[in-house]
Amino acid sequence: MLTDTDIRGILEETDAIRRGHFQLTSGRHSDTYVQCARVCEYPAVVSKLATEAVRRLPAEVAPDLVIAPAVGGLVFGFAVAQALDVRFIFTEREGGAMTLRRAFEVAPGTRALVVEDVVTTGGSVAEVCAVVEACGGEVCGVVALIDRGGERAFDAPFYPLLTLEAASWEPDECRFCADAMPLTSPGSRRL
Repeated sequence: MLTDTDIRGILEETDAIRRGHFQLTSGRHSDTYVQCARVCEYPAVVSKLATEAVRRLPAEVAPDLVIAPAVGGLVFGFAVAQALDVRFIFTEREGGAMTLRRAFEVAPGTRALVVEDVVTTGGSVAEVCAVVEACGGEVCGVVALIDRGGERAFDAPFYPLLTLEAASWEPDECRFCADAMPLTSPGSRRL
């Protein structure tokens, strides 16, 4: 069993919590970025975090499959699916829209658990939820390694492993932009 202090310690030890001037996937700016790919350098650690995420899920979630958005949610999503011993698939952007490719399918009535690495606004999660629902599936919950706090674009039950309150701003309100501090955009949406 991991405590929130343990989880934050893992993020700090792997240098996943970054400080600077960042453009988030949502388009907002922040002085804090969580680069979960740094955690993913250590498969045993990802497995431990995924096992803890599954341990914290209510029994009624009971998914048939795990689905994650590429690229950020892939490794953690796979590890959560492995801990649950259920099928794993992922969505990708095609022409700017989140979609299922590679012959992946969500059968009508399938209970899907959406897994993401970091949720700020939840825009990518909302897109994955829409894909599941368009196939006739049901989103039984959303798991994230990190919840950055704030309003979310989805309404499915949310089970973040850790909440990390980190301020973010619209670009025209960003104090770092006003000071001409260089901007880094480490997210994967534009891949």
